[in-house]
Amino acid sequence: AVAALGLRVREYFPVGDMIPGMAYFVRRLLENTSNESWLRAGFADNAPIEVLLADPATARDKDEPDPGKELIEHGPERHALSPAIEGLADGRPFFNEPKRRFSRKETRESFSRTIQAVQLPQVPARATIQDAERATDAAAAAFPAWRDTEPMQRAKMLIDVADRLRSKRDELCGMMIKETGHTWLEADGEVCEAIDYCAYYARHAVALFREKRLGRFIGELNNVIYEPRGVAVIVGPWNHPVSILCSMISAAFVTGNTQIVCPAKQAAAVGNALVNIFREAGAPEGVVTFLSGGDPEVHAHLTRDPRVATIAYAGFADEALKIRRAAGEVSEQEQQVKEVICDLGGKNAIIIDTSADLDEAVRGVLTAAFGYQGQKYSSCSRVIVLRSRYEAFLDRLCGAMTTLRIGDPMLARTDIGPVIDEANYNRIREYTEIGKQEARLALALELPAGLPDGKYYIPPHIFADVRPEHRIAREVIFGPVLAVMPVSSFDEALETANSSPYRLTGGVYSRKPSNLNKARREFRVGNLYLNRTITGSAVGRQPFGGLGLSGVGAMTGGEQYLLNFVQPRTICENTMRRGFAPEL
Repeated sequence: AVAALGLRVREYFPVGDMIPGMAYFVRRLLENTSNESWLRAGFADNAPIEVLLADPATARDKDEPDPGKELIEHGPERHALSPAIEGLADGRPFFNEPKRRFSRKETRESFSRTIQAVQLPQVPARATIQDAERATDAAAAAFPAWRDTEPMQRAKMLIDVADRLRSKRDELCGMMIKETGHTWLEADGEVCEAIDYCAYYARHAVALFREKRLGRFIGELNNVIYEPRGVAVIVGPWNHPVSILCSMISAAFVTGNTQIVCPAKQAAAVGNALVNIFREAGAPEGVVTFLSGGDPEVHAHLTRDPRVATIAYAGFADEALKIRRAAGEVSEQEQQVKEVICDLGGKNAIIIDTSADLDEAVRGVLTAAFGYQGQKYSSCSRVIVLRSRYEAFLDRLCGAMTTLRIGDPMLARTDIGPVIDEANYNRIREYTEIGKQEARLALALELPAGLPDGKYYIPPHIFADVRPEHRIAREVIFGPVLAVMPVSSFDEALETANSSPYRLTGGVYSRKPSNLNKARREFRVGNLYLNRTITGSAVGRQPFGGLGLSGVGAMTGGEQYLLNFVQPRTICENTMRRGFAPEL
């Protein structure tokens, strides 16, 4: 009828399977009925043609605030993740730090200039046992005064650290990009998360150190208080060299512990820069001490030192178990039992059921499996797919992987950078050869010409028809190697996902409420994500930590994490005076 009137008509007609077609159709309806849609602008608002045809990337007002900040301003009661503390951070509650919008040209250009100018600083020479002794002496000497410092004063220092991280955000990103091979987005996310840890822990520490009365009994006053544990040893990872390291340092710092910070040797420069920021914010001498080198002998010496009260470690499970065994050997000089906190990796799985939106699932798997070259603790290394969707999912996943760009992480367009070092390169290559023997190589990208010299690049690999007994399905790889596993039922998918002792994160893509509810009950991992990717937890919103061999201690990024670094005391006072109680 419209064509008969001589008017042009454009029809949108999805072709293919009915369920995905309906999803596309609904998506287009939502887009075209949006208040910001092209149709509304052109027909309801009568926008001029030059506005309608403007490049969306440049059409946005350059001075428009970041959408993350808009959320805070328009819905503070919904987005606040801590109480507001009077006298701290202008009395504002905690909000997550908004991430960079690299779609903006001016943001890209400014960021590129900064990271190009960054020079990796000289790091002190590899620490020795004597260096560790001096660091422990300094930390032990500084502890009494730091323990007795007012909690509000420590919290204000940590807020100052957060502000300094903001001011040095691009510089720290540049150091990570050059030292550990993070891409732009991954590096920026690291610093945002570090800022969040400082701002979040500062607010919760003030509340933690307030005396809490237990009950209201006549003639009896019962209070519980928390006090710092003592000297802490912080052993940081190379894959999260700013975020997780900052989480451990800031939690120990704000709870009144002194600490010896040992970053991974592959990330010593950025680790040293982080320690210097704490010093610049006013940390007294001996409160935060840097030790370089990542030497296991130095770590073992510190673990055995009777003056050390707490050890916070992030890394591999085998090293964590050695630390726990050593910490459990109590000498005659020991004054307390050591607390050991471990953040470790997982053999993380995503389940794709028959009702899943494959477009969303492919996008989420791709991000989780190959972001930071698959070297995150939460990286996806197994995808478990029901057989009826297996081939369709695998085909789409391989097609999507071909869009990933391998290159220099100094460039904005790079999706896949180098792996951390030669040792890890060799280990990952060994697993790719094992995968070729055990399963079917569905796709491995080709390395492009012109990659930077002296770096270790491994292209993403997807292995199909992987079985639970295969090594690439059981062992933690920490690289861009993905095992795709077919199963016959959702129950079998859950059984396969739960078969690993490394249970850090997991995910499910499904549009069936029954399957999502079953996963909530039976998918036993520390962090379970439903219909979203499994990497990128947010401080305060998704506290982070694993089950099984993937971690020990309260979850990072939650208010309970501070309890790892304190010990409780209960004080009971009889307030009855010859039959008189002041409460009466």
